[in-house]
Amino acid sequence: MPKAEHIGLTSHQVQSFIDDGFVKIENAFSNHVAKQCRDELWADIGLSPDEPENWIQPVVRVGSKASPPFIEAANTPLLHKAYDQLVGDRRWLAPKGLGTLPIRFPSPESPGDDGWHVDMSFGSDNPDFMEWRANVKSSGRALLMLFLFSDVGPDDAPTKIRKGSHATIASELLPYGDAGATLRQISANGYASTEDCEVELATGAAGTVYLCHPFLVHAAQPHRGERPRFMAQPPLLPRGEFDPALPPSPVQVAIRQACGLTL
Repeated sequence: MPKAEHIGLTSHQVQSFIDDGFVKIENAFSNHVAKQCRDELWADIGLSPDEPENWIQPVVRVGSKASPPFIEAANTPLLHKAYDQLVGDRRWLAPKGLGTLPIRFPSPESPGDDGWHVDMSFGSDNPDFMEWRANVKSSGRALLMLFLFSDVGPDDAPTKIRKGSHATIASELLPYGDAGATLRQISANGYASTEDCEVELATGAAGTVYLCHPFLVHAAQPHRGERPRFMAQPPLLPRGEFDPALPPSPVQVAIRQACGLTL
């Protein structure tokens, strides 16, 4: 892995994040760390990579992991630099673990969780998850992140991403102000406003990380491959609320452009 002083996103990658809503970072953490994470997850779910006859469910979820390999995966110098570049210098909290972790197995059955959606950022104390909320400032969430702990090809249930959908969602959240919209409100039309967006598949080798805008519309899909897919989809948490005295980060630039606001 390159030394910290030589790493970081290029200006093209940062602009692509603003325009498309995500950036793919290869070799964000090592294959060795990825294997350590997979081994722990196999043990956690009580299954084995050598006993496919026991892979009965299309998806098995692990809530979160805070052991050293997962902390190491989330806190490499490359990722810390990228967090700074997209969210703002140290305007984020270093992850102390990763979650949730949906482990998807080859199966002809629908996983039952493959609808298009945007992850909500606050209000999760409400027992009705459809009342969880997001606002145009993205309070409570700096990034959506996808960590690949196994190789993920087109048939291995890669997350589907609607390119540029973050801009549409930002403009739809604007009228709701700081209070934000609930998941029930923002999903009322089934995200039809983003259905014409080009779809990108979050494929890559183990050790790949996708850093995504918090408003990016995405979806799971069935696994049609041969080997289970291991990934985590955690948020990157902000250090505090939006501070207008600071220069806007690429996350904020994308929101302001979508809402027709001055930068």
